[in-house]
Amino acid sequence: MYANKSGRLVLGLLSRKTTAAARSASSWTAVCKQRALWRRERACLETQRHVVTCHSRALSSSQTTVDPDEVRRFQLLAGKWWDERGEFAALHAMNDLRVPFIRDNLLNVHGARHPGKPLGGLRVLDVGCGGGLLTEPLGRLGAKVLGIDPVGDSIGTARLHSSRDPDLRDRVCYRACTLEELSAQREGGEEEEEEEEEQGAGQYDAIVASEVVEHLADLETFASCCNHVLKTNGSLFITTINKSNLSYALGIVVAEQLLRIVPSGTHDWEKFISPVELERLLESNGFSVQSVQGMLYNPASGAWSWTNSTAINYALHAVKVSNYPDAEESAAHPEDRS
Repeated sequence: MYANKSGRLVLGLLSRKTTAAARSASSWTAVCKQRALWRRERACLETQRHVVTCHSRALSSSQTTVDPDEVRRFQLLAGKWWDERGEFAALHAMNDLRVPFIRDNLLNVHGARHPGKPLGGLRVLDVGCGGGLLTEPLGRLGAKVLGIDPVGDSIGTARLHSSRDPDLRDRVCYRACTLEELSAQREGGEEEEEEEEEQGAGQYDAIVASEVVEHLADLETFASCCNHVLKTNGSLFITTINKSNLSYALGIVVAEQLLRIVPSGTHDWEKFISPVELERLLESNGFSVQSVQGMLYNPASGAWSWTNSTAINYALHAVKVSNYPDAEESAAHPEDRS
């Protein structure tokens, strides 16, 4: 009898221990499940946050032409623009082609204005002007030119250099800003702002973007802003690099890495654009492309020449054919773009 009671007691204790162990196991399983659920929820939230962040960055980048990496790169070169034998020697030499290209096409559209100053009375916007290498020659041809660039130190260099020439004081001015900022402000320069506001959105007879589009973050914004600030029948001049195997071999491997004609890392082949793609982009933003001409640089002579091939460098002239309200609206309110 005593043994039976002892047996029942032992069984009872074992039963309690088993029950407690089961409860403990059940509790631990619940904790594990809860923790796993919490981890899944947290991972889901992190994923959502990542998607939102990426979307926000995408929206942000689609509203600006400026690539921060490009700004930092040119910031380091801001004091070297006027060294004709330095990093920008090829751009100095390019004036032998691009200045007549701009002048002659504008004369075909507008005719001669003033003796000795063929571009007199015309308003020109030089986008990505750097130190003013192209801004100054256009001013000497009689145009009133505003040069803009997001690199403030480059604008400082441009202002200092132009201040030494009395002939440019009333024709050339500079502003450290982006094209989209200028488009939103609807102003044409630091002076005569009241006059500019009266002119409204279409302020310029011509826009020049020479060796610029291959450095931009968003070409769609660039094209729509150009349309916005140009007068109807205004001209857009672009020189840039084709996106081809030859341009990669010569423009990056040879020019940057072997001959050091331009600083290493200056160009990103993925940002190059073919004449066909550029023409399609411009036509979708209210432009009609008038001419495309190939350009060739000879590193031995340091000179540029025209060529029938656009496989490497090319110059393009387009004309704004209409007010194109959709492009103007998107340029004036880039935050509404999706």
